[in-house]
Amino acid sequence: MVRVLPTLLLLTLACACTVRSASDRVLFDGKYFRASARSVDKRASPADFTVTVNGVSASLDGAREAGRYEATRFCVQNFGSSRIEWKAGPDAEPQTMRVENDKLTFSGKCQRP
Repeated sequence: MVRVLPTLLLLTLACACTVRSASDRVLFDGKYFRASARSVDKRASPADFTVTVNGVSASLDGAREAGRYEATRFCVQNFGSSRIEWKAGPDAEPQTMRVENDKLTFSGKCQRP
């Protein structure tokens, strides 16, 4: 029991640091969009990435901006710059955007400062 408490305390603290409260969420067009960005291939070209935004049916404009925001965060955190060369980005015409299963997908390349 004595050994379990420190472990339990550490797990609780670790979880508390990674969970975002509703007040920490960034809203776009008044809605929250779950978005994620990741490298296409970390070894071959680490600056190339894709962004996936869920719930695009709630607001295309909001999903676009959520994708732009997530891409910018990704590039700043990993490459120190917010400059992005979009391959398929948020400024494209709506009919050319990749939307499948209520998910919007962008791709681009982070530019170094």
